[in-house]
Amino acid sequence: MQRLDEARISRRGLLQSTSAATLAGLAVACGRSVASEVSGEPTSLKLPPLLSASESEKNDSPALLPPEKRLGVAVVGLGRLALQEILPAFAASKSCRVTALVTGDPSNKGARVAAQYGVNPKSVLNYDHYDRLSDLQDVHAVYIVLPNSLHAEFTVRAARAGKHVLCEKPMATTVADCQHMIDACAEAKKTLMIAYRMQYEPYNRELIRIARSGALGKLKSLLASNGQAQGDPKQWRLKKALSGGGALPDVGIYCLNAARYVSGEEPIEVQAMQYSTPNDPRFAEVEEQMNFSLRFPSGFTASCFTSYGCHDSKRYRVMGSLGWAELDPAFPYSGQSMRVARKREGSENEDITQPRLEAKNQFALELDHLADCIGHARKPRTPGEEGLQDVRIMTALYEAATSGGTVKLPAVPGLDAFRGPLDG
Repeated sequence: MQRLDEARISRRGLLQSTSAATLAGLAVACGRSVASEVSGEPTSLKLPPLLSASESEKNDSPALLPPEKRLGVAVVGLGRLALQEILPAFAASKSCRVTALVTGDPSNKGARVAAQYGVNPKSVLNYDHYDRLSDLQDVHAVYIVLPNSLHAEFTVRAARAGKHVLCEKPMATTVADCQHMIDACAEAKKTLMIAYRMQYEPYNRELIRIARSGALGKLKSLLASNGQAQGDPKQWRLKKALSGGGALPDVGIYCLNAARYVSGEEPIEVQAMQYSTPNDPRFAEVEEQMNFSLRFPSGFTASCFTSYGCHDSKRYRVMGSLGWAELDPAFPYSGQSMRVARKREGSENEDITQPRLEAKNQFALELDHLADCIGHARKPRTPGEEGLQDVRIMTALYEAATSGGTVKLPAVPGLDAFRGPLDG
């Protein structure tokens, strides 16, 4: 009986035994010319079909730009989010690469991270030397991942250094700071984008499409919750001078933003109640939880709950006259799941479906959107004006929670008034 190792065919052996003509044919079937691969737009390699027509499959490789043509990004702040999510996402990005780091510990943490991601040690800066970004020609944009109260300062300084800006949410802690950021980037003629990753995440985008398509009928209401139990009382998120608030600007903003991007409308009045457990050191300066409601011009409403003291809950459901759609979970870095319910035509029964979409890295998606907007000189889906509107509404929510009354907001006509186009 022939031994298994004698029967095994290696890839090298297969290639050696395959004629040059056959390999040339495979190359034509599976690729494009070298010239197309190094053009100004990301390109992919076409692959021949492998599965039956009854199956779904992708027949091309990822469309990637070569490193020298990618948008160079300086990551500003090397905390948990940057280290665990943002920096690894560059491996999934089609158009961006990390070319500089800014940290309070350049000689230790900065050097170690630079070595991991192939960043030139000379491009690792501390905050005092942040303005030297203007000298780094391979840095085209910055991604600001700092405590909320520092967003405005480092955005303005980046714009003055000639760099585009991607800034984490919330955009800032005051309306005035948000406007200052917008004005500084406009004066420098640089793009300002706020990192609302959910507006780029596939399941959230699909729910927006379903809600806007009329498939659920007239949109009536949204129920949303986003909460988590915070730990160490010393963390910056629990210090008002750095965070600007507690659960609302950190995780509650996801519920607020979802109500806005699902409906496309802007609220005209808000109500809120907030609560903090007495004598809990975590909430000496910021609120533990907030319940808030929004009313929109069409009659659409949103009821939202956010907390720093509850077990993990990240979900929302939008209800219409003909059905509902929900994401549970909705807001984590991965693992979204959707259900859609609609009345069955000609029947009293309803159909509940669970669409499955291709998982994609949310941070890579927003990075590539930034690169595309810069390359084509167009407004991002989530520009500074989008971040400003959330801060404006959160300011009203705090006012409503303090007064116990309803706070009215100026009516904003149209849909997606503060957003740029949603690309493919």
